[in-house]
Amino acid sequence: MKLPFLFLTAVSFLAGTLGAERVFVLHDATVPQAAYAARKVGAALRAADHEVIAARAQYDRLINLSVNPGRLGAEAFAIIPEGKVITVLGGDDRGMIYGALALAEAVANGTPLADIAAVEEAPHQQFRGIKFNLPWETYRPSSALDQHIPTAKDLKYWEAFLDMMTANRFNAISLWNMHPFTFMIRPKNFPEASPWTDAEFAEWQHLYREIFRLAKERGLDTYIVHWSIFVSKDFADAHGVAQHNYYPFYYGPGDTSEIVRRYLRESVTQVLEEYPNLDGIGLSHGEGMGGMTPLERQQWMDDVIIAGALAADRPVKLIHRAPFSANLDSGGSTSSSAEVITRAAMERLGDAFEGPIWVEMKFNWSHAHSTPNLEKVHGGKLGDTYFKPVPENYKITWQARNEDFFALRWGVPDFIRQHIARNGGHDYSGGYFTGSECYIPALDYFTATDDPVDWTWAFQRQWLFYKLWGRLLYNPATPDAVFQAEYTRRYGPAADHLLKAMSLASSTQLRLASLYDSRWDFTLYSEGFLALQGETTKYIGVDALIKQGTMASEYVSVGDYVTATLAGESFAAERITPPVLIGLLERDNREALRLVESVDTTGNATLRYEVADIQTWAHLGLHLAEKLRGAVALQRFRLAGDPADQQAAIGHLERALAAWDEVIAITRPLYRDMRLTHYNHNSFERNDDNRFHWALIRDEVAADVTVAREATAGTD
Repeated sequence: MKLPFLFLTAVSFLAGTLGAERVFVLHDATVPQAAYAARKVGAALRAADHEVIAARAQYDRLINLSVNPGRLGAEAFAIIPEGKVITVLGGDDRGMIYGALALAEAVANGTPLADIAAVEEAPHQQFRGIKFNLPWETYRPSSALDQHIPTAKDLKYWEAFLDMMTANRFNAISLWNMHPFTFMIRPKNFPEASPWTDAEFAEWQHLYREIFRLAKERGLDTYIVHWSIFVSKDFADAHGVAQHNYYPFYYGPGDTSEIVRRYLRESVTQVLEEYPNLDGIGLSHGEGMGGMTPLERQQWMDDVIIAGALAADRPVKLIHRAPFSANLDSGGSTSSSAEVITRAAMERLGDAFEGPIWVEMKFNWSHAHSTPNLEKVHGGKLGDTYFKPVPENYKITWQARNEDFFALRWGVPDFIRQHIARNGGHDYSGGYFTGSECYIPALDYFTATDDPVDWTWAFQRQWLFYKLWGRLLYNPATPDAVFQAEYTRRYGPAADHLLKAMSLASSTQLRLASLYDSRWDFTLYSEGFLALQGETTKYIGVDALIKQGTMASEYVSVGDYVTATLAGESFAAERITPPVLIGLLERDNREALRLVESVDTTGNATLRYEVADIQTWAHLGLHLAEKLRGAVALQRFRLAGDPADQQAAIGHLERALAAWDEVIAITRPLYRDMRLTHYNHNSFERNDDNRFHWALIRDEVAADVTVAREATAGTD
């Protein structure tokens, strides 16, 4: 395989050289977004051996970057080739950037300028955001998050991360931490709240100003989001207030004293006035508000956060998190008092904020990568108060949280397309966030090999995840060929089947998260087969798998399946019973392994990781298939008493262990023992003994075999 690959590379190089052109990029250099678009097009042209010239005279090709809002809508773009001119037209500056990047992508994939095709696209989802938890005063105290602080203070990191967002057509980044204000301002009337020396504060200010400037240049909206009633420790100590309302405490009662209200209200205003490139702010009716009713929480938000934002002398955008008490009341109503109060409060604001208010809701709590059907939000079932009648000044934005895979690459394009089709097309829908609470995509703390790889930071390892979510939110009709072309550009013909293999294998994670019900952040960690059980995060043993209900309503748990079938009952064809799930897991994961078995990764450590992650997901899927067989047989033995079922259970669980050993064999040379927030639980102590690797929990996996051997009939 090496010789053909080298040969094709040489041919491609010669073809690119022979087709090289002198190109002039016409743009308005005084507009930061146009200058950015021109830089990106220019870099792609140079990489393809074209010459980018500084003067318009004697060009072979002219690329015209311009904006025409009369022709195109917001964020839309068109590429129009006409003779020697390729016009990249945007409905606004953001659309122009997307068009320029689409042209750059075509050039990078080897398309000659003479063959650039006409194309026109417009955004499907209006809000396409990333939730980014900053590692300072972050929500989950953990050394797994603290370790990212130096990386997240590096502007080179932010330049690369924001480049990635724009290339994938995300349009908003929200920065979350418990109390952002003293990192950004010295409160004018409360200087005692600031813990920094002048030099330290200048560094923080520079960091935030540059993040917002880089984002604005790339056409990204920026938000800061914090949690409720939190102050700095220095402020609390100086005034003897809010003693449970500073980091890292977040479960305490809400301190609503007037000095706290004034401090936070003025801080909101001052931040918005001192950071003109910051687009908006987010609020949450959650932690730090213990003992307050839904009405009291909303009134506090209106009087403090909303009032502070509206006092700023400029337009402001707003993210309004839905209260976490969204569930059916005891009378079976389709609304709760919190929903009614929140909707009324937002409607009273009218058009006070710029654009629609983005109402954020967690899709399937913290585990959106499960079923594309909405089963629950944070707190339980969701009523229809926010949707009926259709709102006029706000839009629902789904939070597609990922607390399930941090190390392994993931990518299932059809899952995201289904998600958007089922949940993103309503007249009340505004878009999506994606992001994590327990993970920050900054420091690469995973990679064990010393061989050179093509990434520096963690998010670059997960390039497919971001490319799928961003591009499909912009245009769900984007074909798989676009994503496969990126594999081919990176790795050549050896990667021709990697997208399909990754989609098949990483569906294992979706199926486990659909089968095993979960709620908040670390009640499930799918790539590790870990779940919170009682007060302990540990491997999902065979008994837990039998007893746990399902996330997806179409799935059938092991316990329910065995009880029903022993009673002579059956399930409708559309239900996913354990035997059906076993069949899907074995079919898809064996095919994934077949697709990558001949890929030669010799001398290419980056490609080795791509293939290894597919193989790891596949063996995790085969592990789950055998574990399900063992769980069904074990439960049948316990209920019906046939010794043959016990022997079958032992055999299947032994084979499940063998599949786990394959996972260890693949990952041990490639992955370090990795810090994991899920192991910290809700402790405020920094626990460094929180390392995860599949090898470290082998004894928990092996314990399933012992459970089956020691089982007795008649003990459900």
